[in-house]
Amino acid sequence: MRNGTRWPVCIVVALTAALLLCSVTTSGAGLRLEIESGYVGSGYNDVRIPGDTGTDISLNDDLSTDAAPYFRARVEYDLGERHTVSALYAPLTLSADGTLAGPVDFAGVTYPGGTDVDGTYTFNSYRLTYRYALVRGDRFSAGIGFTGKIRDAVIRLEGGGLSSEKTDVGFVPLLNFKLVWTASDRVDLLLEGDALAAPQGRAEDVIAGAVFHATDNLDVRVGYRIVEGGADNDEVYTFALLNYASVGLVATF
Repeated sequence: MRNGTRWPVCIVVALTAALLLCSVTTSGAGLRLEIESGYVGSGYNDVRIPGDTGTDISLNDDLSTDAAPYFRARVEYDLGERHTVSALYAPLTLSADGTLAGPVDFAGVTYPGGTDVDGTYTFNSYRLTYRYALVRGDRFSAGIGFTGKIRDAVIRLEGGGLSSEKTDVGFVPLLNFKLVWTASDRVDLLLEGDALAAPQGRAEDVIAGAVFHATDNLDVRVGYRIVEGGADNDEVYTFALLNYASVGLVATF
């Protein structure tokens, strides 16, 4: 693990431990563990590094990016009826390969045209979220809140005896929302996500799906997740669209 990733992981671990402790010492509140997996494919992935002088390259069109399995986990805790806090760990790495049609200047290194290259796109996310329930009805509920996100990103090219990469660890504030409609005693419809746009860039992570209540303490969730966004500045231009086929389990304690 790189030094830049250790402290975000420590934050998630610390919050998880705190939530577990709360579940033991506090009555009348719920603790949930969500495990999500499936396959993720890239809709587009365009980069230019540096953002003002690098060469435009698409990891989808100029190279080829295969779909890959993914995993993410969330611990969520209800502080009474209307307040919820959660911690999310969402790692992601996609691999690309291909032959460059022309010369590419990437992160200070020039790759000649015709070079066979491998690309790596890593975008690990660590998030802490607070959400307030605006509506708590028998059939419909809605909540809104905010998320503090730590991104740990790496874009790397290597080939022809050359290699270069751009790394970035930073904080991103996001708005959080969750809408749930109860279709039947056993099925809920869900729309949930984090999103925000600003002049420096944008980020969206939204899932639409169905939640099946298998038992009183276990739900099965299936759906489609979209992650999109990026940044445009002198150091980096990068925008990606990722499509997720999602299956998850939600255990309540």
